[in-house]
Amino acid sequence: MPELNRSRTDKPHAAPPARARARLVLLADGSRAHRQLLRLQLERAGYRVIEAADGTTALRLCREAEPDIILSDWLLDGISGLDLCRGHRGLSRNSYGFFILLTPRHDSADVTEGMQAGADDFLTKPIAGAELLARLSAAERVLDMQDTLSAANAQLRSALDRLSAAQDQINADLREARKLQLAMIRERQRSFGPIRVSLLMRPAGLIGGDLVGYHQIDERTVALHAIDVSGHGVAAALMTARVVTQIEALSQDTSLTPAQVVRALNDQMIDAVHTDSYVTLVYGRLDLPSGHVRLVQAGHPHPVVQRRGGAIETVGQGGLPVGVLPDARFEETALTLGSGDRLLIVSDGITDAASARGMLLGEEGLNTILQLNAPLSGFGLLESMCWSVSEFSSGERQDDVSALLVEHLRPAPVLAGPGRPEGRKAD
Repeated sequence: MPELNRSRTDKPHAAPPARARARLVLLADGSRAHRQLLRLQLERAGYRVIEAADGTTALRLCREAEPDIILSDWLLDGISGLDLCRGHRGLSRNSYGFFILLTPRHDSADVTEGMQAGADDFLTKPIAGAELLARLSAAERVLDMQDTLSAANAQLRSALDRLSAAQDQINADLREARKLQLAMIRERQRSFGPIRVSLLMRPAGLIGGDLVGYHQIDERTVALHAIDVSGHGVAAALMTARVVTQIEALSQDTSLTPAQVVRALNDQMIDAVHTDSYVTLVYGRLDLPSGHVRLVQAGHPHPVVQRRGGAIETVGQGGLPVGVLPDARFEETALTLGSGDRLLIVSDGITDAASARGMLLGEEGLNTILQLNAPLSGFGLLESMCWSVSEFSSGERQDDVSALLVEHLRPAPVLAGPGRPEGRKAD
């Protein structure tokens, strides 16, 4: 007959760890005859026994031998049974010691005082053999549970140690991955004549799914990209690296427009990347001599142009993220940066930053930050923007933060000096 399946509730309890030796019992009693009688009963029941005729000796044996069970008379020379119990509880032990007080009478006041001293059980003299063994059996169950718990705790500590070591290795790997991810940004700031490009990255963890960058296609053209992969951590970082590699490869084909580059990227993701991840991005090309920019916004927050006089313009029509729909179409937006103008592209880690009341910073908040920081430029502007966003969200940051800033710098004023005509450029 096949064995019936046992339900979860029918599973036997885990057995306590097998003991390598019998329990050790300490007999503390001033009567030698009483000790001999108890010793005989205990040894017959399979216990190991040590004896003490006074409380001082008993406490020393508690410290040196760490008995499993202590049977102590209430009345002892040297120190009383109560004081022995208190001293025993104050010792540093490797395991629990079960303490039974032997009392001449069964009095509730004695029981209360004994419990306060740390006693686990009581026996009233004279002691019947059956009752003694029954109390010891109860003590055994307590000690067995204690042993099981100690063994489980030891296993848990060992597992935690292994988990901690694994976490340390993961963190070390993530730190190396962070270095590799940041190395993908060859230069955080670079000037192309009057045009300056500055980059900012603040991952929410050690690595993230945001990446901003630029690469020069030819003498007059620079490609710009701001990428945000859905999710966080290692998977998002790996996807980001893949997307950047694909964008840079596609950008080398100068016959492709920015919209065609993003369309080709979308097709590659749909065909080759079988994940639930998608990408929001802004991809554009900057013509250095004219300051003309053609860009595609694909689900990313709207780029912002701040003109020389302080006016702010929102750029783009939104668009679909990349990697969501096959045969998706992406529209281009054109703009021109004149002297003193700047283009700012940020990730939703900035626009979606929330205040303590749950209000989002949004495009309006970003515009306000730009207006307040109008005198700043380059890294100074990006760092001040980050500080403002952090203040708005009370220091809480749940998402990666990234930004790309393109500035058409105004020429520095020429100051007249000794021997130099007014308005003439210095050599």
